Amino acid sequence: MASTAVYTVEGMTCGHCVNSVTEEVGGVSGVTGVQVDLESKKVTVTGEGQIDDSAVRAAIDEAGYEVAG
Repeated sequence: MASTAVYTVEGMTCGHCVNSVTEEVGGVSGVTGVQVDLESKKVTVTGEGQIDDSAVRAAIDEAGYEVAG
């Protein structure tokens, strides 16, 4: 069963930021899709089964950004 999680990510300002976040989060086990909206700062993550929230947050951190809230 597929699941979706949405994160608000601070610090993204350009296409390079979007690529970094997409690449890092896309590498998380079980993640099947990453959609980044630079304007709203929303990152939508889709995956098979339960998405590992801590792994996604760690990947965003690894890319150099932080999850708001």
